[in-house]
Amino acid sequence: MILKIVLGIVLLLVLAVVVILIAAMTRPNQFSYARSMKMAAPPEVVFPHVNNLQKWEAWSPWEKLDPNMKKTYGDTVEGEGAYYAWNGDGNVGAGAITIAESQPYEKIKMDLKILRPFACENDVFFTFASDGDQTNVTWRMDGKNNFMAKVTSLFMNFEEMCGNQFTEGLESLKQITEEEVKQASPGEAGSTS
Repeated sequence: MILKIVLGIVLLLVLAVVVILIAAMTRPNQFSYARSMKMAAPPEVVFPHVNNLQKWEAWSPWEKLDPNMKKTYGDTVEGEGAYYAWNGDGNVGAGAITIAESQPYEKIKMDLKILRPFACENDVFFTFASDGDQTNVTWRMDGKNNFMAKVTSLFMNFEEMCGNQFTEGLESLKQITEEEVKQASPGEAGSTS
């Protein structure tokens, strides 16, 4: 009787593993996560806050998750070749980002290499579309789903998780750049001229 119960449990576990493996194989090989936000600031104001990796400290969502993470900057912190590495707690992990391409006020492409909590390499893009005195900023990440990422994606919604972080970062970037525009503009309220 006990042997039948143990055998039944083993068969159920094997079946569960097979179902998970089959489900993982149906997941896409590639992913692309993106979020956009309109900011009441021209690209000339918004772009430098992304193109200079040290300025990320003011708006990056990961800064809030682990304010004590160790950061290392390369010889260049702005534009093509700029480099930034971090080593933090379980919330932010460890990795590095390099600006691979920088087209002023239009587009930035970055190479992202995450070492921890799981190793992966992704492409990150920021685009800046001018719309009068506003800028529509899109933050996108593209990458490949290895088999473990496919299995994990059955239990975690990476698109939602990354998307929420992108939105949080864009909201902070919006606040900073819109405040910068307000500070640079002469006040209209109370003007007597």
